[in-house]
Amino acid sequence: MTVLQSFEKAVLNEVCPAGEAWMCEVKKGQYFRIIDLEGNQAVDTLFMSAENPTERYSAMDTLAINQHIYLEKGTKLYSNFGRPIAVIHDDNCGRHDTIGGACSCESNTVRYAHETYPMHSCRNNFMYALAKHPIAKKHGLNVRHIGPNINFFMNVPVTPDGQLKFDDGISGPGKYVEVRAEMDLIVLISNCPQLNNPCNAYNPTKIQLVVLEAEGV
Repeated sequence: MTVLQSFEKAVLNEVCPAGEAWMCEVKKGQYFRIIDLEGNQAVDTLFMSAENPTERYSAMDTLAINQHIYLEKGTKLYSNFGRPIAVIHDDNCGRHDTIGGACSCESNTVRYAHETYPMHSCRNNFMYALAKHPIAKKHGLNVRHIGPNINFFMNVPVTPDGQLKFDDGISGPGKYVEVRAEMDLIVLISNCPQLNNPCNAYNPTKIQLVVLEAEGV
């Protein structure tokens, strides 16, 4: 039985079903927590500036400035303008991936088999949300705003020869990651529907999403 975590003063507290897209806005200074309710669920996440959505999370800037290939507690996340966009304030999973990218129909055929092309993917989720979600319409977002993503809870080790491995997840039921917004943010999530990737134990599950007020407010 899945047990949701309770928060007395949450600004937002929702559940995203397995395999679905989800969006919200997080104000500067607020805390955004993702809870892996059943364990090993990959959560593909995009962060964009609410003031100027062309400014968005950059994996390249984040890795170059931090000089580290994994994201973990204390990691500052940077935008394509070279500015801090968020920081991983708390985390009890261990590390998260930002190299493996989001699954798509095309990447599914490369990684697995041609027969997987019609399967639902994170890029499908991103495109659907950007076309249909009220927050996307409010900010005039479209597919051009899809950029590099973070794969929270996903385990993608880099081998000594520079290859990527998509391994069993290192998360577990109730594990969470919490970021503090360094600017007003738009958050777009694909709760990964991938059925071929061991990172979510071949079994996509729901996640809990919580926005908490800034400290001292």
